[in-house]
Amino acid sequence: MKNNILKISVFIIVLLIPTAFFQSCTKDFEDINTNPKGITNKDLETDFKLVGEQFKQVLLNIYTFKPEWKFQLQQNLIGDVYAGYMLPPTPFAGNSNNITYNLIDGWNGFPWSIAYNEVMAPLLAIEKNAGDGFKDFVAWSKICKVEAMHRVSDIYGPIIYTHYGEVTDAGGIEYDCQDVVYDAFFKDLDAAVEALAPFASKDVKPFAAFDLVYGGDYSQWLKFANSLRLRLAMRISKVDPDRAKTEAEKAIANSFGVLESNEDNFVVDGGNLGHPLNTINNSWHDVRMGAPMECYLKGYNDPRIDKYFVPVVDGDGYHGIRQGVAIGAKTEYENTTSSLALFPNKAQLMTAAEVYFLRAEGALRGWNMGGSAADFYNQGIEMSFAQYGLDASTYENDGTSKPTNFVDPIGHTENNADAPTDITIAWNDGDSFDIKLERIITQKWIAIYPDGQEAWSEFRRTGFPKLFPVVVNNSSGKISTEDFIKRINFVTNEYATNPDEVAKAVSCLGGDDNGGTSLWWDVD
Repeated sequence: MKNNILKISVFIIVLLIPTAFFQSCTKDFEDINTNPKGITNKDLETDFKLVGEQFKQVLLNIYTFKPEWKFQLQQNLIGDVYAGYMLPPTPFAGNSNNITYNLIDGWNGFPWSIAYNEVMAPLLAIEKNAGDGFKDFVAWSKICKVEAMHRVSDIYGPIIYTHYGEVTDAGGIEYDCQDVVYDAFFKDLDAAVEALAPFASKDVKPFAAFDLVYGGDYSQWLKFANSLRLRLAMRISKVDPDRAKTEAEKAIANSFGVLESNEDNFVVDGGNLGHPLNTINNSWHDVRMGAPMECYLKGYNDPRIDKYFVPVVDGDGYHGIRQGVAIGAKTEYENTTSSLALFPNKAQLMTAAEVYFLRAEGALRGWNMGGSAADFYNQGIEMSFAQYGLDASTYENDGTSKPTNFVDPIGHTENNADAPTDITIAWNDGDSFDIKLERIITQKWIAIYPDGQEAWSEFRRTGFPKLFPVVVNNSSGKISTEDFIKRINFVTNEYATNPDEVAKAVSCLGGDDNGGTSLWWDVD
């Protein structure tokens, strides 16, 4: 017990140090994270806590539960907004902020610092402490690492990944260009699946007490790893189509399969922590329905609308707020736009519905996904509806309903806009590739709500669903109104503590370090 307490205490001290600690501490990381009294495999075999407890920290910070303000800066005021899911009625910083493309460095460092302090640091400690005797724990850590860090890479582009925990001769920490990062993601998934598969046939669950998703079920984690591979394969489908096809087909061919039912969904149980969006929505009143959600859900007569949102306080029905509008005071839109429906205390990070839509797109591209694009498309809709106890038969056969026009709820006509698209719901094999792709991505976007980070990434990759551009653009020309924001710039702390390596990372971008420069996989 003393050994465990000492170990955890040292680790907590490390986590309290900001990202810059790597400059002074990374060289000593192995020594710091090695108990001077010695932790043996026998100690680990006793209760697994030394390794296992760190997984809880990791799982609760891929999508941060507490404190809520950290989540607000990690995801809500970046991905959730840029995906069109939800917008704040609050004019933060005089309405010149991320929403209006004046990127605030003090906000945008949090996805980075949370990822390295709360995810990468404990995972490195797990891999060092577990060793060969606990290959299942190491495999689990690799899957968690890929899930967490692909989200970070899809915000910034190049990140510190393959050289994490190392220091260069010049005292820096080396970044990987995003193509190198994605290659490493696939290799880590290869290693994880290979190592974990032999354990899946055993009737043991040594990390059940620490698994907030699948209760220690090895087979479920292997399904998720395959599904994650499929997601990442699709992400690179335009920039490296051959690799994408290979990785996607590998995911489907694996004997453990992919997520196929809602019981397979990757959902982190936050227990009594509560969902952070509930606080941001109900207590702070800092988030409301996005205008695109209003137009698509209302236009499609989508019954999921009352599972996602609440009718407005002042007025009738559901109304959203458009991104980048001029807001003078919070009271203007707070009660005239729809708040979010209450979330369970769980973070939804991948669903079977998403996987069916991925398979639909793969089949559309001519990959072997084990079925047709039409069938997978309809299964994606049905699986999403089933999450909420709804029947999808009428919806999926609707070939006439289209998104509605947007009308500003407080009468600011400059914010009004025609419907972003005339795409319908029902699958039509006679449609062009682009129409079919728009249909798939639009329905996937609706289904994976509220994970705005993944939705934003897919919007940048495909251009779908069609969204409304900002009304007010405060980027001073750095970000195109018509082309939308592409990424978040590197954090200021990295410029201060790791300048040479940040400069190399910027060179990987092929453009300036700002929100207007596309990521590696965003070739359109």
